[in-house]
Amino acid sequence: MVETKTIDININGQPFQVEEGITIMEAAARNHISIPNLCYLRGVHEQGACRICVVEVEGSKSLVAACVTKVSPDMNIRTNTKRVRQDRKILYELMLSDHSQDCLSCKRNQSCEFQALGKQLGVDSSRFEGVRSDRSIDATPSITRDMTKCILCRRCVTACDKIQEVCALAPQNRGFATEISPAMELPLGSVACAFCGQCTVVCPVGALRETDGTSRVWSALENPALRTAVQVAPAVRVAIGEEFGLEPGARVTGKLAAALRRLGFDDVFDTDFAADLTIMEEGTELLHRLRAALTGEPAVLPMITSCSPGWIKFVEHQFPNELDHLSTCKSPHTMMGAVVKSYYADKIGARPEDMYVVSVMPCTAKKFEIEREEMQNGGLPNVNAVLTTRELADMIKTAGIDFAGLPDEEFDQPLGMSTGAAVIFGLTGGVMEAALRTVYELVTGRELPFENLHVTPIEGFDQVKEASVAFEGVKPEYAYLEGVTARIAVTSGLAGARQLLRQIENGESPYHFIEVMGCPGGCIMGGGQPRSQDPDVRTKRLRGIYTEDESMTLRKSHDNPYVIALYEDFLKEPGGHASHELLHTHYVRRGAFNELSGATYIVDLGPSQKRKAQLPPSDEPVPAKDAKEAQPAERAEQAPPKAPEADAEIARLKAQLEDERQTVEILKSVIRQKK
Repeated sequence: MVETKTIDININGQPFQVEEGITIMEAAARNHISIPNLCYLRGVHEQGACRICVVEVEGSKSLVAACVTKVSPDMNIRTNTKRVRQDRKILYELMLSDHSQDCLSCKRNQSCEFQALGKQLGVDSSRFEGVRSDRSIDATPSITRDMTKCILCRRCVTACDKIQEVCALAPQNRGFATEISPAMELPLGSVACAFCGQCTVVCPVGALRETDGTSRVWSALENPALRTAVQVAPAVRVAIGEEFGLEPGARVTGKLAAALRRLGFDDVFDTDFAADLTIMEEGTELLHRLRAALTGEPAVLPMITSCSPGWIKFVEHQFPNELDHLSTCKSPHTMMGAVVKSYYADKIGARPEDMYVVSVMPCTAKKFEIEREEMQNGGLPNVNAVLTTRELADMIKTAGIDFAGLPDEEFDQPLGMSTGAAVIFGLTGGVMEAALRTVYELVTGRELPFENLHVTPIEGFDQVKEASVAFEGVKPEYAYLEGVTARIAVTSGLAGARQLLRQIENGESPYHFIEVMGCPGGCIMGGGQPRSQDPDVRTKRLRGIYTEDESMTLRKSHDNPYVIALYEDFLKEPGGHASHELLHTHYVRRGAFNELSGATYIVDLGPSQKRKAQLPPSDEPVPAKDAKEAQPAERAEQAPPKAPEADAEIARLKAQLEDERQTVEILKSVIRQKK
């Protein structure tokens, strides 16, 4: 074990011993000293782009960015001097001068990091007015980009490039014309964006957000001709409580059901039911592929899960020749929509076209998924609208519902019953574990041989996790699996997906079955989940999911009595004709530059949304002739200032001149730092 070396430093006159090699920001935080920052995300985005975190370091000719400057022995740091405070305020005001200041109508009002920073710095106005940059608003079914609010922090670029390795966003142009956008400033819906929404999670302002789904849902709830059915994904129940002051990971399943009824939904179902259904279909498909491969018939292995629409769009763009590896199963919520508009509609005597299905998801890509032609049956979309976790919280608040004070209620039957296996769909490794619980028991007649049914090698947040399961003592009908050791892999985040797909592309993959989730950590950290400042939020939500699983009476999908009844009464058998008609789909070869399909997903926002570069009305230049004519009138209207008033005005102008001189010096300092 390598011994950690410590060094002595001084912060604001206080001596500290800190680990060598960490940044000033980390050293201060570990000693309970807060340094204001904006673009910084620990371990993710540490570029010093905004310079708000500048501090004084003795011996340094200029201020330094605390987030990227490493501590050194005997370093003397000042985080709150007059010079530091002035620099931060001026830098903030400069950003504010080019920022859309419609705070009251902004979705991020009171949850905006930029707004909170202004309060922290004591800034209530900007001294800088003038031409504003010419930026636009661009929308896809999943994500809306309002670049009039962008502060060029580049967090989204890091999330897209370094975390997801999609590279759909980058700074375009230079200087005042800089804008964060796809290459050549193309619309986001025309490029190889996966719509995963990780950019919307890290954006500190309202520049990146999910495309609104609440308006259409409110309209449906108010339409007496429609029967509204809502379903809730597993990851939502351990995250939405955060929007109401509860701890991350708090299990609020019963309160969710109660809130949805109070919003006016006619049927309140659980996507977990469809997750159990997915396991029956996906497990059957895996067994069919394994049988074919092991008996010399044509088969495509490894088979890869298909629950995550962001991952699906990613592979369609980046690896269009590998689509046969994907399971043909629809994602659980679209399976649910198909069942609601067929089996359930028939059961209650309703017309499929009168059923309006709403999915509450932790995911922005689900909004795109329901627009796909492949997610329809009989000309009707399986799902009519998707709300993110954040959007549902907004609707609950708008309706005046005291979420934390609600009683626990149950989901409606027959599509509200689920097992623990369905709950763990919400986290990385969960779909794989759920599938193994069923497949292993169907093949051997015995429970999966892992303690408490948890496949521990695939738990946690490592980028790629592996495990193996040996089939021994199998039932006669599965004799082809006797003695076979199935190798499996799990990844979350598209960077890990790229790694596994390259193995497949090169013919080097050793696996039989792979689970991919589009967002790092799985759905609990989806692009539509509450934005959290808690460094342990992933672990807390993960624990909430596992606790929910372990608290359930039934923990294997094939034990769900309502799923069994659905097959007996309607679908007949997993993988059968009816199942393939309703619950399975196909995919689209798109290409890295969208060259194979040409399909675009651009939402028309109506009249021009472009903010024109202009001076504020009061500062508009007046033509010379008009100005000359106006001067006498102005002089006539203004009484000569009295001596005390003149003295006060002179003092004010001197102070303003000194302030401007300091501003120029600070800007020169910032320019020197960046050089």
